[in-house]
Formats: sequence, C-alpha cells, structure tokens
Amino acid sequence: MKTLNALKVLVVEDEALVSMLVEDMLADLGCVVVGPAAELDEALRLAGGADIDAALLDVNLGGRPIFPVADALKERGVPFAFASGYGEAGLSDGHKGATVLQKPFREADLRRVLEGLAAQAA
Repeated sequence: MKTLNALKVLVVEDEALVSMLVEDMLADLGCVVVGPAAELDEALRLAGGADIDAALLDVNLGGRPIFPVADALKERGVPFAFASGYGEAGLSDGHKGATVLQKPFREADLRRVLEGLAAQAA
C-alpha cells in the first residue's frame, strides 16, 4: 500500500487562500502537490495526463461544476475526493456516494481521506 509520503495529489481549487492552505497541509503530510489548478480547462488537462496518484477536487470551480474532471479521473482509475462546504448534497446524482471532504477541514481530516485514496490507488 502506498503511504502518504511522496503521494502525488492533484489539487483543484479556485480560492487562492484555500489552495495555499491545502498545499501546506499536503506538504506537511509528505505529499507532492500536482497543480494546483484553479480553472476547469487546466484541471481537465492535468486529470487527463499528469502523473498523479490521487486528487482533491473543489466541487465548484469558478462557478463551473468539477464533474467532468472527476469523470476523467475515474476513466484513468485515479481515486479522488470532492472538497465541498455542502457535503454530499453538493454532488450531482451521478457522483453521489463519492468520497467528500467537508469544508472547512483540518489536517487530520485530510490525512484520513488521503489514506483512503492511497489504499484505493494501491
């Protein structure tokens, strides 16, 4: 099983301060940040071909839903979690049941979710 050390995590977040906070948490956990992507087109490009082990996706990216990125990751077999202040209620019907990291979250919450994603990636 992969550990969090050197786990390559795609970060998709349009709020700069939130993105920096998540990047710092990931670095503290020993992860490698890929991106971050703040726009849907960049997120789609990275989801389609970047060397990543997992992804953390803001559900609403500049007013646009992130679900096409989630679908691209699913096609590649890359595990992901949605980050949302709305919890599972913020997900489309086709994405209900996916892992959700409730905003705001602490490093311990992020660690728990990443450990689950790392286990899926193994």
